[in-house]
Amino acid sequence: MIDEVELKRILWRSRRGLLELDLQLERFVNGAFQGLSAAELEDYRRLLLLPDQDFLEYLNGKAECPDVTLRAIIERIQAEQR
Repeated sequence: MIDEVELKRILWRSRRGLLELDLQLERFVNGAFQGLSAAELEDYRRLLLLPDQDFLEYLNGKAECPDVTLRAIIERIQAEQR
């Protein structure tokens, strides 16, 4: 279980510098985020370490994330956009 302080930290890191990325992550955080498993939450934390431009390209399908372990969480975020 994740404590409230760490949850707030993750939510704060979900606010990025690119508007389009912010909008996608906001939908995800307000939708599927609460239902993430511990493993998915850890993948999401790792995803937040990516540079904004790479992150956005992965979410928009313009590039494939080279880290195959992050592809599932990217697909979860993409699903919230539909």
